[in-house]
Amino acid sequence: MGRRRFGHSQVIEVAPAEAVGIAEGDQRENEMRVVHVAPTLFGPAGIFGGGERYPLELARSLARQVDCELVSFAGERRVWTDSSGLRIRVLRSLTLLGGHPAHPVALGLGHALREADVVHAHQLRSAPSRLAALHARIRGIPTTVTDHGLGGGNWAGLLPRLFDRFLTVSAYSARELAAPPSRTRVVYGGADPARFHPDPDARRRGVLFVGRLTPHKGLDRLIEALPEDAELRIVGSAGHDPDPPERDYPNLLRSLAANRRVEFLGAVPDADLPALYRGSQVLALPSVHVTRYGRAVAISELLGLSAIEAMASATPVVASNVGGLPEVVDEGITGLLVEPGNVEELRERLAQILGDRHLAERLGRNARERFLERFTWEACAERCLAAYSELVRSSAP
Repeated sequence: MGRRRFGHSQVIEVAPAEAVGIAEGDQRENEMRVVHVAPTLFGPAGIFGGGERYPLELARSLARQVDCELVSFAGERRVWTDSSGLRIRVLRSLTLLGGHPAHPVALGLGHALREADVVHAHQLRSAPSRLAALHARIRGIPTTVTDHGLGGGNWAGLLPRLFDRFLTVSAYSARELAAPPSRTRVVYGGADPARFHPDPDARRRGVLFVGRLTPHKGLDRLIEALPEDAELRIVGSAGHDPDPPERDYPNLLRSLAANRRVEFLGAVPDADLPALYRGSQVLALPSVHVTRYGRAVAISELLGLSAIEAMASATPVVASNVGGLPEVVDEGITGLLVEPGNVEELRERLAQILGDRHLAERLGRNARERFLERFTWEACAERCLAAYSELVRSSAP
């Protein structure tokens, strides 16, 4: 089947244009055009984080069914189409409000949205999301938003009114946002089952962590909890903590790792990540409510994409019982949950999986099955498409 067409009154599946004699231009004219707006781009030119990977992978999955474009921001303007058919438009940032990477300001945002049927913004409180919502409101374009945990104000209650639908990454996220239930849909997030898959011949070893090296991720607790002789590989770049002592957190981690079997791999190439998952015995997500520095974390984990990627790879997960992680990791079925910050419990749970091959295989097998049922990007895209269709129909003249 070809891309999905959305008229203002119906949703139908059509065959490819060449099969039914429809010119490509005519076909695309009738397609829904969805524009995603993400303040920070995933990758070397942006940030290696879940909040950046999510809009990219979701837009890629959507691009296989509808006309989709991802708009983001960086130091140089660029436009290209990747192998999925997704157009990526990077606008040149003129400035960062408050010096924060999630608040770029650039010319051309309104122009990029002008022909959209639906605008899907990411990071509710980012400057691009607010501006995109205003542009869309002026043009009468339906708006949706997915938040990834960025803090900030809400314009005295005005901000939620700018969006027609809240497509949250978890039920926990919806509660934290106090999103109106009638306008909220939980779509979760996902992974690509072709990229992230188990390999029965892979030699699994040690513990893996994938994420930013920032205090609320609890990596200091993980290093301290590492069972004797266990190996830990840490994948990820430093966070954006501007002030001490948080700014020096990566240095603290390296100090704690001395005389332990800990390897800092940095921001590995995206193509190398799947092999790391399927070559590990367990993924650890030790996020905390209170950091090592005594700072309370208002929102720790809205979802946990690395947990989903591990599950897709049949790798069991040991995660803190925080935020949206319990919606992903089913205790005793697909992984194990621990009290946030409890080093002893974390050590015991890691040792349990590392020392029991049959337990690890059972958890990993269950995890892969649960992933295929609920957490593929295709499933996420279908939930979004249903919400888009709802909006297009309701906004029809």
